[in-house]
Amino acid sequence: MTKINTSLSSSRRKSRKAHFSAPSSVRRVIMSAPLNKELREKHNVRSIPIRKDDEVVITRGTNKGREGKVTSVYRLKYVIHVERVAREKSNGQSVPLGIAPSKVMITKLKLDKDRENILERISKGREAKAKRKEKESS
Repeated sequence: MTKINTSLSSSRRKSRKAHFSAPSSVRRVIMSAPLNKELREKHNVRSIPIRKDDEVVITRGTNKGREGKVTSVYRLKYVIHVERVAREKSNGQSVPLGIAPSKVMITKLKLDKDRENILERISKGREAKAKRKEKESS
């Protein structure tokens, strides 16, 4: 049996290299976070790349349940920083905790023209896929 997509490798070594040496544009897509139920119903989109002023709730880890606004998206480290989620250093200084974007849920989107276009494009694709499935089944 031959591979369907020859440009994709299933090698652990190559996958890890691709992940950790990915350019910023690819990291943006990797750093996507799921939307909550209301937003999912409204926009017909399951997840979207996270950005600075989105409001999120943490769903995993010791900070589970904490809510806040995303203060920074640290693409180099594949983490986001959420306001009021910080740790005290031994000298009393406060340091933001890095949280993996897949472990948060977006509760409020910062919408601008570009973001609305992205949501519209994704939902159109989903609707087209649903129509194709309906056509095939009947």
